[in-house]
Amino acid sequence: MRITKYTHACVRLEHEGRVLVIDPGTWSEPSALAGADAVLVTHEHTDHIDVLRLAGLGVPVYAPADATIPRLEVTGVSSGEDFSAAGFAVRAVGGRHAFVYGSQPDCANLGYIIDEAIYHPGDALHLPDQPIETLLVPAQASWLKMNEAIDFVKVVNPQRAFTIHDAQVNERGLAGVVGWLSERTDNGYRYLSPGESL
Repeated sequence: MRITKYTHACVRLEHEGRVLVIDPGTWSEPSALAGADAVLVTHEHTDHIDVLRLAGLGVPVYAPADATIPRLEVTGVSSGEDFSAAGFAVRAVGGRHAFVYGSQPDCANLGYIIDEAIYHPGDALHLPDQPIETLLVPAQASWLKMNEAIDFVKVVNPQRAFTIHDAQVNERGLAGVVGWLSERTDNGYRYLSPGESL
């Protein structure tokens, strides 16, 4: 399976001519959606979903059943649900966005486990109850501390990990994030820059 990271939380998966895109938000490149067969959206925040771009795409879009996403037809899914998207096997896990601050309301957030191998948690650190080969770990957010990201990688214990959710980090900050995850985890961590594939 080919994995391509795009800006922020957007990831494109390609396998045998099928294309599945996760979290193409307003900060990610439009090219992430070229030839997409289906899209998974973890939650309703605009850094994870660009409604206008998706409205004109004409492919199935899957999102949490409790999400508020006006002006876009989506297939609502729930935590624990197994389904197929673009021929990929998908399991939805989690349920709520990570706590941010004070009375700031949270929202529905689902993580997605793809083909029992790749895990994109969206804006939460929900621990999956199965082995994960490739973990997409959030690097920076108003709801996240660096030690939480490191511990998340250690507890999930994947074979490899790549950062997502990093568009608000400047070069100096990104070097720090990459350094901490490289030094403190033993799970094949590697930074993928936007547009880079494995």
